[in-house]
Order: sequence, then structure tokens, then C-alpha cells
Amino acid sequence: MRKWFARLAVLGVALLVAGQGQAALAQEPSAGKKIVRVGTTQAVDHMNPFLAVRLVSTSIHRWMYGFLTVPDPKTLQPSPDLAESWTTSPDGLTWTFKIRNTKWSDGQPVTAEDAAWTFNKIMTDDAAKTANGPSVENFESVTANGQDLVIKTKAPQASMLDNPVPIMPKHVWEKVTDLASYEGDVYPTVSSGPYIAVEHKKDQYVKLKANPNYWRGKPKIDELQVIFYDNPAASIVGLKKGEIDLIGRLYPPDFEALKGAPNVVQWNQQGRRAAYLQINHGATTTDNKPIGDGHPALKDPKVRQALHFAIDKQKLVTETQGGLAKPADGSIIPPMYKDFFWEATGDEKVTYDPAKANKILDDAGYKKGADGIRTMPDGKKKLEFRFAIHTDTPIEDKLAEYLTGFFKEIGITLTTQKLDSSKFTEQTGVTALFDIAISGWSVNPDPEEVLATHLCSRRPTPSGEGGGTESFYCDPTFEKLYQEQLKELDRPKRAEIIKKMEERLYTDAPVIALYYPNDLEGYRKDRITSITSIPEGDGLLYGGSGYWPFYTVDAVATSSGGSGSGGGSNTGVIVGVVGGVVVIGLVVFFLSRRRKGVADERE
Repeated sequence: MRKWFARLAVLGVALLVAGQGQAALAQEPSAGKKIVRVGTTQAVDHMNPFLAVRLVSTSIHRWMYGFLTVPDPKTLQPSPDLAESWTTSPDGLTWTFKIRNTKWSDGQPVTAEDAAWTFNKIMTDDAAKTANGPSVENFESVTANGQDLVIKTKAPQASMLDNPVPIMPKHVWEKVTDLASYEGDVYPTVSSGPYIAVEHKKDQYVKLKANPNYWRGKPKIDELQVIFYDNPAASIVGLKKGEIDLIGRLYPPDFEALKGAPNVVQWNQQGRRAAYLQINHGATTTDNKPIGDGHPALKDPKVRQALHFAIDKQKLVTETQGGLAKPADGSIIPPMYKDFFWEATGDEKVTYDPAKANKILDDAGYKKGADGIRTMPDGKKKLEFRFAIHTDTPIEDKLAEYLTGFFKEIGITLTTQKLDSSKFTEQTGVTALFDIAISGWSVNPDPEEVLATHLCSRRPTPSGEGGGTESFYCDPTFEKLYQEQLKELDRPKRAEIIKKMEERLYTDAPVIALYYPNDLEGYRKDRITSITSIPEGDGLLYGGSGYWPFYTVDAVATSSGGSGSGGGSNTGVIVGVVGGVVVIGLVVFFLSRRRKGVADERE
């Protein structure tokens, strides 16, 4: 679809939906409805929560489904959700959750059996492990007794109250016979969260309506639409014109483009993301069989270390992020999580030092040829690496340019390889057909999930199922530390173990953290009358770790003809001019990964 659109854009041709001009349009809402339209440059990968890994997908699922607990909007500490209370046995091995008496959106009661079925499904079905497999790896058994959910673990589990698994309605999902191929696109969905999905057009939009059965009470707005744009520039035009009401996860140039826009509030806060390079250091499947075609030099920690010393992170922040980020002298957990944030100091700290990088490679036997390009110690293969980035992401093009220059200084050639989202996901997370790739993750208040993406068990199975790896990492030291932090119930002591895990990733370098981007968002104050960030005050909106902003949001009611006070259409259809091309309907949209985008993917 992208290539097709690109050709039309070059020709300056108006994009029309032949024979379906009206069919592509959502119905005009009746006057008096409160509708909030959220723009995003990332399309849903799955409406099936067992398979969904992109941030936009998991965000939508947080709005749709209940969890055992949710982050408190003020402290981010675990607070009651579908579990209204819980107790733990003295040995820390048995957790009993009291499931609240509430209803699914179809009127059926929510029971502990729903939660037990959800967890057992993930424990026993490889496909179901895709999104949140590590969250149940330590579970011995999960049973239901009335409204009591009993989880027995193999060892104490410190992150139990931050479990990221949405609870699914057993009476609906147990009928699915092939979870791996099920899109979850039957509407209206049966939900227990603030919203119910009622319509979804792939790579175009998702429409949700307020859930009248939600246990906290119905949201203040009637409808929430998530509208996907082909590129950030188009979304900025949409916000300025009032065709959407809020846009999050902006790149710095697009955020800067909002300055001075009438009725637009710029939202710039410390973010919860880390952006980093993923290195193919010798990918394997869960049965330890080699996979992919990564360059053999990247198996050498000294080469990965040299790459790290060759990167001027401050320059990347200044030139590619407009200064709206913090250079990463640490690992994959951003500084907003003060308890768990780790930063290298002293001799361990990797600073920009091309001379040192060259010496590391010289000493390791990677000699430069007459053309200035190094070869393997046996002289047979040049150090020429591919750099995988996303198609249609200008900021990643710019990043590639700088990295190419940095690595050239140390005798390494970097060739940019642009991939559409689906191919990117496949090659960097399953088939390992890459050398270096741009990546990133939005970290939750408890960082266990992002740490778990580097476990041996997150590698793909021999058949390519399950997985969810961020690096194909499988390291005994890291695994041991992961198990230690899992069992440590004393928070400060656990934090110290987690910092050792970050240190291990930093020194072994299966990933190289580049910077921690700010959370950059914008919304129309003439449409959105109130919205509460998470955490409250100076937290995040769309990029937040919970549903609170979109449960608390309030908006101006639509007037006759579907226009709010901002003058934008409430059809859920974007009509904008981008590069001289009129985009009619929600037809062409940007595909990105939750896990792999420099701007977030992972959650």
C-alpha cells in the first residue's frame, strides 16, 4: 500500500476510493455527542490481545479490558482494577485475588474463571505467549474458586501486582480454535474496561464507544476514535485543521511545527521510552539453533563495544531529536523511573571516543584494507553491516546518516535498509535477517516486561511462534539476575538487582541505548475541555502507562452537522493535503511496530 501511495504522491494525483467514496466515510454523528479523535502514526497489528505487541494496540486494549491491577494515577503504584483486593501467603508463593462483582459489556458477570482461563491459555498455548508470555513463566497453577482467583508460583514473584495481561471473557474466547490466526475483529467486542470496540478498519481506524457497564462508571465522552495517518506531517495538518483532537508520540520536528498553532496545546514531558540499537549478535531459536544471516563480526563483544564508543549520542540528541531527549549513558529503563534507573559511571561509562574504538578493533585483529574498510581477522569478510529502519520515517533516515558517518570513522560500512512495518517485525524479531536495527520500548512503572524481552525464552520457537524477543539475547548471567529480582520482595534490594541487569546489557551490548526521548504530544483546547495525565500533573497523555487520561477526558459536544467548536469534522475521516495529494478517507496509513519504532513502539 505504501509503494502504491508513494507513486501517486510523486504524480500529485488525488487519491480516490473508486466506487466507494461514500462507503469509506463513517456516518456523521448525531448532534450532542462527545467524541474525541486521537491521531496516531502507528496502525494496530492485532485486535487480538494475545498477539498484539504494538503500543497503539496495547493502549487500545488497556481502554477495552480490565486487568488485575492498574497503575494508580497519582503514584503509578499498583491499585485495584478487576481485582478489588488481594492477599499473599507467608512464603510469597500463593496469591489470592478477590475479583470484583461487575459485568462484561454483554451483561455476563465477570468471574475469577475468566482470569484463570486467560492465564492458563497463555501458559499452555505458544501463540498466546506472543504478547505477555514471560508474565506467567513463574506460575505453577492458576485456579478459580467463586470470585477468588488463586495463583501459585514456583518462586516468589515481586512483579505480581504489575501483571500486564488483560483479562479476557472466557465465554467468548474459549470458542476460538486457532488463536495464532485469529484477528479478534468481531464487533462489538465483549469488554470490561471503559470502552468497547465497535468498528475497526485495518490500517485505517478503530472506533470505540463508552462502556455503560464499566465498574467505575461510564466515561465522560460517548465515543473515542483512533485514526491512523500515513506520516507524522499529515497528522500535524490534521490536528491544526481540527480533524483530530489529540496526537501523541510526536517526533521533535513535528512537535516544533505545532508552535503558534491556534487552539493547540503542546505537551512536552519526560518520557518513558528508551531508543536503542538492536544488534544481531548471533540469533538463535529457543532450541539454540542458529537463525538468520547476521554478520559474524557482531558476535564479538569487542566489535559491539567499538560500535558503542563510535557513537556521539549528544550529537544524535541535538541533530535528530532537536534537543528534546536525554543522551543514554545507561540502559533500557529511562530516568523517569528513578527507583530502577541505572547510569554508568567511571571507567565503565562509554563515551564518544573514535580513537578508542579504532584501537579496540585494531587489537582484536580487524585490520583496515586499502579502501579503509576493516575485515574479519581471517581477512575473508569485510565489516559491512546493514542498518534496518522503517520506511517513511524521516527521523530514522537522519539517524542512519549520522551512524553511517560515525562508523565510517572506525572502518565500518553501514548500509541503510528500509523495511515496511510487517517486514521489519519479521526480520528483526523472528527470522533474524538483519545486522543492526533501530528499536525502542515504552517502559511500564514496573520494568520487568522490558527486561523479559531479553530472556532466552523470548526467542522464537523453531516454528517461528511465541517469542517477542527484543534482541535474541540468551545470557546465563542475565537469566540468573532476572530470576533473583523476580524473587526479591524488598523493593530497594530488587531495584539493585535490576540495575545489575541493565549494567549487563550495557557492557555486553546486545542492544546499545542511544537516548531517552521526551514525551511529545499535542491537543486542541477548543475540543478537549479537560484531560488528566498519568501520573497526574506532569505525566503523559496518549503515551501513558494506563487508561486514566482517556477515562477522564471530556470534550465539547458535537453540533449539528458533526462539527465541534473547533470546526473539525467528527466523521472519523481525514481529508488533508499532504505533499499536494488530497487524502480522502482513512485509506493510507503508517505501519509501525510497538516494539521497533524509534519513536514506540514497545510497551
